[in-house]
Amino acid sequence: MALEIILNGHVRVFAEMENGSTIAQLLGALELKADRVAIELNGAITPRAAWAETMIVSKDRIELVHFVGGGAQ
Repeated sequence: MALEIILNGHVRVFAEMENGSTIAQLLGALELKADRVAIELNGAITPRAAWAETMIVSKDRIELVHFVGGGAQ
């Protein structure tokens, strides 16, 4: 069954994922580089070292911040 989460305040459905998928798998589905994001799962910051083991289930609330470099010198 598809995984339905609330990502940055919006309902998102991931057909290729299911309950018990990990944060690392979510980042792969979103095609994001792990070294450029921070994750909050259900109100708590999730350490990068735990992403491969931290499971997510439908209705979880995930806040994802993506860091972007650049700017004027």
